[in-house]
Amino acid sequence: MQEEVDFILEHTEEKMKAAIAHLEKELLHVRAGKASPAMLDGVTVEYYGSLTPLNQIANISTPDARTVAIQPWEKGLIPVIEKAIMNANLGFNPDNNGEIIRINVPVLTEERRRMLVKQAQQEGENAKVSIRTVRKDANETLKKLLKEGLSEDLEKDAEAEVQRLTNEFGITVENLVKAKEKDIMTI
Repeated sequence: MQEEVDFILEHTEEKMKAAIAHLEKELLHVRAGKASPAMLDGVTVEYYGSLTPLNQIANISTPDARTVAIQPWEKGLIPVIEKAIMNANLGFNPDNNGEIIRINVPVLTEERRRMLVKQAQQEGENAKVSIRTVRKDANETLKKLLKEGLSEDLEKDAEAEVQRLTNEFGITVENLVKAKEKDIMTI
């Protein structure tokens, strides 16, 4: 029975780590007003008949805080990349000089910053819900093991460990969201 409890705790921690990883990925997509290559992570381009992530067919850099520069490895891809960026609906207007595509990241208004903070908070809340769901699933599994002969002491200790993990990952979520809010509100 101890092995099963250890497996449940290990599995629970892995799922909670996955929720944090997902939150980090989602927070990257919440724009903080500063240019970042990660802003274009979701953009895919038609390349030799298949959809390919933009970062696999071009160098993406940020020469300054307000500009993203995209240098395709093949100049013939420039119009295709521009179209893909427009179709990605990110609110950017790409501009090219025949060799490099530049995207000027506009300064965020106060209203837009507040909307982005709300978006970051919503992502944080989604992560907390995921973590609480993992806790509920783990506790239900422990209750089933209790009926199958697991000692009450082992079950209580395991539930306490699940709650400790839940609290720990909840704090991690709050810290990630606070850091993103600070990043968004910094002008």
